[in-house]
Amino acid sequence: MTYDVARVRGLIPSLGDGWIHLDPQAGMLVPDSVSRAVSTGFRTSSFSHIGRHGAATRSGAILDAARSAVADLVGGDPAGVVLGPDRAVLLAWLAESLSSRLGLGTGIVLSRLDDEANVAPWLRIANRYGAHVRWAEVEIETCEMPSWQFEELIGPTARLVALTAASPIVGSAPAVRVAADRVHDVGGLLVADAFGAAPYALIDIDELNADVVALSAPSWGGPQVGALVFRDPAFLDRIPSMSLNPYAKGAERLEVGGHQYALLAGLTESIDFLAGLDERARGTRRERLEMSITSLQDYHDQLFDHLMQVLEKVENLTVIGRASTRIPTVSFTMAGMQAEKVAAKLADNRIGTVSGVHGGSRLLDALGVNDEGGAVTIGLAPYTTRYEIDQLGRALSSLE
Repeated sequence: MTYDVARVRGLIPSLGDGWIHLDPQAGMLVPDSVSRAVSTGFRTSSFSHIGRHGAATRSGAILDAARSAVADLVGGDPAGVVLGPDRAVLLAWLAESLSSRLGLGTGIVLSRLDDEANVAPWLRIANRYGAHVRWAEVEIETCEMPSWQFEELIGPTARLVALTAASPIVGSAPAVRVAADRVHDVGGLLVADAFGAAPYALIDIDELNADVVALSAPSWGGPQVGALVFRDPAFLDRIPSMSLNPYAKGAERLEVGGHQYALLAGLTESIDFLAGLDERARGTRRERLEMSITSLQDYHDQLFDHLMQVLEKVENLTVIGRASTRIPTVSFTMAGMQAEKVAAKLADNRIGTVSGVHGGSRLLDALGVNDEGGAVTIGLAPYTTRYEIDQLGRALSSLE
């Protein structure tokens, strides 16, 4: 039995709007089960998990379940799961907590591939305390990030490397493990941003050898919730607390303010949805995730090959980057047309894409793409079909 995209589409009511959704970078569509879990959570939980009231007890159970689900998603420990309103917010708090380690005479390595959420907080700390910043660059033709450069970039003074697991703009997936091994050799930390990688790859925090993995639930159809997963939960008690609770322990030390328990209920359900993408999947949630995501990858490999064939047939279209290791996301330009105009024309055909990146893109700036009108970014989702790719090709070929 192959991946059943029709079954998956039937679980997502918003696909009935008549649009072709090729814009997962803006958030994948939300399954009906996730919406129902959030609604039920609002009706049955409290605004606190502390107390003897039944609703507070249910809130506590929701919080524990969310930590366990996120841990299963990355192969981590629930005790190391920090939850918050957004991964960008959590990364900002993490940077503040680690700021005492990143002072004058130390080094930070950042990546041109990374989303601004895993760049801006570290730059602010470097500018404030004098840490030296070095940049991991990409090859212009392929947008691949050569791993040999980590040996040069990560010197004895390096204390932190911030690196994406996969670019949500051009799809390139750098060698996170190589960078992690190198920075650990000099006593530093690696923070991996998996915003672009989930749900396209089975994330394994031990395999990445990352100290922290950042996640954003909207990237796989979950609610507006972010998470940081620490490979060593005990590390949370060795860094300064950001919590308003002076007695906070473990993950709570980086959780500023309260939780939205209804959204956390939706977070758990969204990960269960991923685990059930392949209806043949059995076993623990982690085992079901492995089987379902592997099945999705096989489906996407064929669909992405077809997408690239379709794009290659469009006159005046240039694909940005062709990394050999990647996720099914691609950006392109069209000669003589601004990206916003291309996206608007596609929208007239009820095809959703992303033009421009919120907060800008250092990668597209470095490649000179933004100087020439920007790029349109499209990506596959668990519900994307071959027919929709063909419709995209027809719409692009009709542009003047």
